[in-house]
Amino acid sequence: MPKKPRSRAWKLIVTCLIASVFVMLCFVVYDWWLERKSHFVNYPEFGTNIPINYGIHGIDVSKYQNIIDWESVKGMNVNDVHITFAFIKATEGLGNEDAFFQRNWKKAKNAGLIRGAYHYFLSTKSGKSQAENFINSANLVPGDLPPVLDIEQTYGVPADKMKERAKEWLETVQAYYGMPPIIYTNVEFYKRYLKDDFDRYPLWVAHYLQPEQPRIYRNWTFWQHSESGRVNGIFTRVDFNVFNGDSTEFRKLLMN
Repeated sequence: MPKKPRSRAWKLIVTCLIASVFVMLCFVVYDWWLERKSHFVNYPEFGTNIPINYGIHGIDVSKYQNIIDWESVKGMNVNDVHITFAFIKATEGLGNEDAFFQRNWKKAKNAGLIRGAYHYFLSTKSGKSQAENFINSANLVPGDLPPVLDIEQTYGVPADKMKERAKEWLETVQAYYGMPPIIYTNVEFYKRYLKDDFDRYPLWVAHYLQPEQPRIYRNWTFWQHSESGRVNGIFTRVDFNVFNGDSTEFRKLLMN
């Protein structure tokens, strides 16, 4: 008779242990499900979530990142996630070249990164003149990414005039480099001002905090998914991007 209380106590302890293990397993499965549902993995080293459904990752930089140690950028590798390409700001408006463009352009290539140059578009200025500013600065060679038009604001210019000037830039740059430029913008700006008229150009689209891909109706080539990443060799926050395709498709995109 005295053994019964002990037997009950052991049963209670075993039951509690089994219940604890079950609860822990539930949390593990739930975390796994959330990770798969969101298609993102958090990498503390990069300071941001990384979409796991894409294999080619990159950043974009300008003078605001100051002096960059491109060898360190290239050398960073976390669970096979590493930086393959970098878009570098070249010019803005009519006569402005980014203060760090020439340094970044040279050093990124020397470090073994695929590089691309972009122009920040001012809708208040001539598209053709802005294109000439970009051409005078950006010496693109085989193996580089196509030129990029960064267009994000109208600056009060009527939509028709803004689009006319953007087309001038795109056509002038395409004629010079012999390939269609990429358009960079955010989802809302594209939907409101550029759709239909610019759908034939490759799209690099900004859309943050999305679970799987940017929410846009058309095909896209690059997705800027975060503006708060961190990379070895850069002492400020930096934008993170992915390429929508595999390594073969990526190579086909490059200038030849």
